[in-house]
Amino acid sequence: MEIFKSNKSYDFMGKRLPFLGFSALLVIASFVLLFTKGLNLGIDFTGGTLVQVKYTQTAPIKEVRTILNTNIQFEKSTVTEFGSPDEIIIKIPTTSSSIEKDIGDEVRNILKPTGDFEVRRVDIVGPKVGDALQEKGIMALSLALLVILIYVSFRFEWRFAIASILALIHDISIALGAIVLFSVDVNLDILAAILTILGYSLNDTIIVFDRIREGVTTSKENELNKVVNESVSNTLSRTTLTSLTTFFVVLTLYLFGGEIINGFSFTLLVGIIVGTYSSIFVAASFLVQLNFSISNYRENEALKEKRSKDKDKLRAQFEQGTV
Repeated sequence: MEIFKSNKSYDFMGKRLPFLGFSALLVIASFVLLFTKGLNLGIDFTGGTLVQVKYTQTAPIKEVRTILNTNIQFEKSTVTEFGSPDEIIIKIPTTSSSIEKDIGDEVRNILKPTGDFEVRRVDIVGPKVGDALQEKGIMALSLALLVILIYVSFRFEWRFAIASILALIHDISIALGAIVLFSVDVNLDILAAILTILGYSLNDTIIVFDRIREGVTTSKENELNKVVNESVSNTLSRTTLTSLTTFFVVLTLYLFGGEIINGFSFTLLVGIIVGTYSSIFVAASFLVQLNFSISNYRENEALKEKRSKDKDKLRAQFEQGTV
């Protein structure tokens, strides 16, 4: 299926500065949100207790908050609606000091005056475990970026690697900005979504860069902007179809998957949109801004090919006993 004509070249690079400027604004806004409002870390990273309560009627959130604040154990708890008006999440920043105590039973006892309800879930994460998960999460992201940089450096010329890493930082920054803006709780599932975005965005970028490298090698054009425009235009239908297919699947998860995976699916939705945008408009623009030289690349490739032929010739002579 072809959405865009494969023989038509769109002038993406002629508009790269406005696109880069728009991206820079989004990234700056994301960093401002990160440093001012900050990530809303869930209990996976901060430690504490999470209790999910479902009422038979509309949950009396104000009354629940008032009752919890009168109890020393629950006085710093936060209460939020969870998916529907009759269901709430209680986040308690501390864990029970005794393994004999059931936090679910304690919540049932203290909230008896608020109506009929059931405790549907209790998650407990100790502070040391939370710190360890936070440290390992940061390490996982850092190692992922490092391995990606090494992989792309070996597969492409170093400017491709730098451009791809910049595009990935662009995507992750905007995704984190959206998470902060919409107050999404950052737990292990959000970390998994971020790592998924890294892989998805890199895959799209690699396909575009492969086509650019092929265009540099086979095209008679000597102007980088024209080669990049042709290459990106050739992958436009594939990128659009792949992104739309993935987008609608994740959108279905977001709309019908329930509150449990809303944060995960929301993060993926933002990542798919931003990743597709960066693959088309941002990654190749970074490559042009880094002054990638077609002539130097062709000379290096010709030199590599000559060396390869010389090795093959020497090997053949050795096998025939003439060396």
